[in-house]
Amino acid sequence: MMLSRRHLLAGGLSVAGLSALAACSPKSSAPGSLEDLTLRAATYRGNLDAFFPQAGVADTPYKVAKSEFAGGNLIAEAINAGALDIGGMSEIPPIFVAGSPSNQVRIVAVLQGDVNNQVVLVPKDSKAQAFADLKGKRIGYVKATTSHYILLRLLDEAGLAWSDIKPVALSPQDGLAAFSSGAIDAWVIYGVVVQQARAAGARVLRTALGILSGNYLVAAAKSALDDPLRRQALGDYLGRYAKVAQWANADDARWAQARSVATNVPAALYLREFRERSAPTRLLRISDAAIASQQGVADAFATAGLIPGKVDVRPLWDDRLSGALPDK
Repeated sequence: MMLSRRHLLAGGLSVAGLSALAACSPKSSAPGSLEDLTLRAATYRGNLDAFFPQAGVADTPYKVAKSEFAGGNLIAEAINAGALDIGGMSEIPPIFVAGSPSNQVRIVAVLQGDVNNQVVLVPKDSKAQAFADLKGKRIGYVKATTSHYILLRLLDEAGLAWSDIKPVALSPQDGLAAFSSGAIDAWVIYGVVVQQARAAGARVLRTALGILSGNYLVAAAKSALDDPLRRQALGDYLGRYAKVAQWANADDARWAQARSVATNVPAALYLREFRERSAPTRLLRISDAAIASQQGVADAFATAGLIPGKVDVRPLWDDRLSGALPDK
C-alpha cells in the first residue's frame, strides 16, 4: 500500500501516531524488485532533499514517499517508531534515542555544511551585546536539537548555569510567534525562520561558528538497512542526494530561486544565507572524526545532566552505505 503523505507530520505527530502509520506503511509489504518498493524519506521545508526534480535526479527506480517535518528530533522519533526509512538531522537527536533498547536509528552519512544559519536572535531594540547579557532572560530553544546544544555551550562559555536563565522549549513555528510577540527575550534557532525574523528586524547576537562542527547527519532505519533490496534503494538515494548538494553549490542565484518557489520566502533572503554560509554543503561517508564529534556533543549533554548518563555513540553509526558516497 502506497500512502500519500505530503506535509504529514509537519506539526509533529505522536509516537503512538507514528506507530499506527508504520503498521500500514509501504514497508509492511515485501516488494520483489526495486520498482515495487516505496522508500519513506523525511524532508524539511526548503531542504536539499526536497529538490531531486530540479537537480535532475528524481528518476529513481523505486517510489519515494516524502514527509515534511519541522525538526530532526521528530525525524529520529519517526525512524525509531518504524514510520520512516531515511531522514536528516543534526548530531543531537540520535543521542536522545540511543538508550532505547529497540532503537532503530543508524547514522549512514554526514551532510557537512553551514553553521552561520544557526544563531541567537534578539529583538532589534535589545540592549544585549553578548550572550552573558541574557542572564535572567527568557530564551527560546528547540529541545533535543542543535538549538539545545548551542544554548548549553553558550551558557558554559558565559559562566552561567541553566538556572541563570528562563529557558523556554518551543517548536520553530511556536518560537517565531513567541519571538515576534515579545514573549521571549532571545531565541536560539536555525533554518529559514532565521532569515524571516531578520527581515522583520531581528538582530543576530551570535552564530554557531566555533560551537557546531558543521556535521548534519543522515540516518536510516536499522530494519531498512538489514533488508537487501531496501538497502540498495537507500544507497541509490544517498548518491542522488549528494548530486543535489553539488547542484545547489554550483549556482547561488538558482538555488535561492528554487527554495523561494518551494517555500514562498523571498529569494533575496536565501541568497543572503548562501553568501553568509560558513562552508559549502557536501554529503560524505561516515568517518572516525565525525563519530568523535558526536561523542563530544553527547558527553556535553551527559555532563549537564540532560540525558540519564554517558552515551557511547559509536553503535549508532553504520557504514553499509558508505560505498555510495565520497569520503572527502
